[in-house]
Amino acid sequence: MKLLLIRHGQTPGNVLGQLDTAHPGPGLTELGERQAEAMARSLANERIGALYASTLLRTQITAAPLSRFQGLEVEVLDGLHEIEAGALEKLTDHESHMRYMGTVFAWAAGDLDRRMPAGPDGHEFFKRYDAAINRIAERAANNGGSAVAAVVSHGAAIRTWTGLRAAGADHEFAARHVLSNTGIVALEGGPGAGWKLIHWDGSPVGGLALADPTAEDPMGGAA
Repeated sequence: MKLLLIRHGQTPGNVLGQLDTAHPGPGLTELGERQAEAMARSLANERIGALYASTLLRTQITAAPLSRFQGLEVEVLDGLHEIEAGALEKLTDHESHMRYMGTVFAWAAGDLDRRMPAGPDGHEFFKRYDAAINRIAERAANNGGSAVAAVVSHGAAIRTWTGLRAAGADHEFAARHVLSNTGIVALEGGPGAGWKLIHWDGSPVGGLALADPTAEDPMGGAA
């Protein structure tokens, strides 16, 4: 199967550089809404068979235009939400950004015992994200196995999971390659055979006109 991991559109927290991971989370900025519309149009030729979003509001809003274009219901699936920032929640300083991103990329390198300050460790994150992706893959297999599944999720979660689980994208690759709002990581494979990276589009899929270089977004930048 083909798996499209799509980062949500821009949020007010992204603009401010906040580590904003709590539920239900913010909606989108006006730019974020335009990014979501452009993302949906850019995927018009993809034969998407299922569409998922996380339990955080911003992914559901981002998925809505794609839902309309593709004629699909958005299924909110537990486990796809952002990596919890713990004691770093809402902080905007560079040191906090580096501590957060350093922790998640350590997980991508296999150091799953490392813990976010007052937050989860890598075992907890991969257990719930793996379970969500495995459920998506199982449903695709039950429908013939060749479907494209689109998953609207979060920057750090997508980069961390892909860095450990996908051939062609190790932790160093994931740390170096940005994933801006509505950037897409495309994979092929499945839980049994493993996942392979086929495309990493780190910029907004609607083009650089939809990028915001002034935003202090810690989840989309290079480590």
